[in-house]
Amino acid sequence: MSGGLLVAGTTSDAGKSVVTAGICRWLARKGVSVAPFKAQNMSLNSFVTREGAEIGRAQAMQAQAARVEPSALMNPVLLKPGGDRSSQVVLMGKPVGEMSARGYHGGRQAALLDTVVGCLEELRSTYDAVICEGAGSPAEINLRRTDIVNMGIARAARFPVLVVGDIDRGGVFASFFGTTALLSAADQELVAGYLVNKFRGDVSLLEPGLDMLLGLTGRRTYGVLPFQHGLGIDEEDGLRVSLRGAVRESVVAPPVGEDVLRVAVCAVPLMSNFTDVDALAAEPGVVVRFVDRAEELVDADLVVVPGTRGTVKALRWLRERGLADALARRAAEGRPVLGICGGFQVLGAHIEDEVESKAGSVDGLGLLPVRVRFAREKTLARPVGEALGEPVEGYEIHHGVAEVTGGEPFLDGCRVGEVWGTHWHGSLESDAFRRRFLTEVARAAGRRFVPAPDTSFGALREEQLDLLGDLIEEHADTDALWNLIERGPQAGLPFIAPGAPPAAPERTKEAL
Repeated sequence: MSGGLLVAGTTSDAGKSVVTAGICRWLARKGVSVAPFKAQNMSLNSFVTREGAEIGRAQAMQAQAARVEPSALMNPVLLKPGGDRSSQVVLMGKPVGEMSARGYHGGRQAALLDTVVGCLEELRSTYDAVICEGAGSPAEINLRRTDIVNMGIARAARFPVLVVGDIDRGGVFASFFGTTALLSAADQELVAGYLVNKFRGDVSLLEPGLDMLLGLTGRRTYGVLPFQHGLGIDEEDGLRVSLRGAVRESVVAPPVGEDVLRVAVCAVPLMSNFTDVDALAAEPGVVVRFVDRAEELVDADLVVVPGTRGTVKALRWLRERGLADALARRAAEGRPVLGICGGFQVLGAHIEDEVESKAGSVDGLGLLPVRVRFAREKTLARPVGEALGEPVEGYEIHHGVAEVTGGEPFLDGCRVGEVWGTHWHGSLESDAFRRRFLTEVARAAGRRFVPAPDTSFGALREEQLDLLGDLIEEHADTDALWNLIERGPQAGLPFIAPGAPPAAPERTKEAL
């Protein structure tokens, strides 16, 4: 069996995903055969593997960092929220039903431990090293009994644990200490030490605190990673920007033509795969914003209605906020609109949904001649085709089945005037197609914008993954990390009081 490591975090968004990717890229550059793993992921940003399995996009990105093909083994359980209290459960890449949070944590999660351990063992038998990513915090004491993604998987695999803390939020020393001190003695035995993320300033000013943390916990800090701008790496749980007119991080290069191109992305509820617009933001001179008000569409040259896990809910939201009327005006004026997946369905004439929302018959915005019927079976595919005379690749993840009754063919969807719709995620990552599409958008918008002739989204992604590898190689103690990965947990680490509290008794329905 191979060596491995669990990258945990003091909080959600502490940097577990990027640290895992960085370690994978560092190891791959050393010639180590390495794979990422996340036992359970909650995300609306997902990806389809070549064998037709749905996994989190973060794990697909980490596989790219490791220079291996992503597979369902790397993310056996994916939870796709459909509201505040329920999620679709995707097991080994296929949906197996909807479940409430209480139902999942009340028994189903623990029952999946054998499945996730089996996947991890298969990866360990294939690769020299497996770098696991945790979820949230390992010290979520209310969930420890059924945990399969943090200390549960670390205990099962006997992997050492590296705890990442985001110092940019403040309180990182308390977070490291408190996280460790809330674990049981058996769990604490696996916590090897800490990694500081997003540090700004002079590291020498931080070092006395790191020494004191070592004295308090008996555990060293394996590195201090500096704050790094411009990491457009796929995320899991949320946007990297606020939804109020914030500009998504883009390439700083000036536009090739005389004008910039302004793209407004409607921040619909349960937005999924918003990473589709990353390829637009990578183009010099393209400015991408997420918006939630009708007036923010006025100066946009292109409006994107992105994917969503709640098509009918998104449709209602667009109408309530006046965005539906603004989209209709744009269509009538010949101003570009692009709908992707759920956004494509919203732009259609009619929706029959007894599966996702169970709303039955619902009128769409009527901007495209499309009727959508929701099927219980989910479409998961990796299509290849041509559009605007250029080759295109993408991936599909949807329950809605579209019947196109008119317009010009566009991928699997259609185009009417300057309104475009498709189920294909990731199509804009095809460089030649993206350039042709943006040329069409600029023409319709009356902008003197010219796409850069040599922008390669794939090359930019590789540069970002190399940058993550550089952060690990230059700012972490890689010899010590490799020692952990190869040799496993350290013996003799001290116990930090008070440890995990006694498990609370199960609360009855009456007590709730």
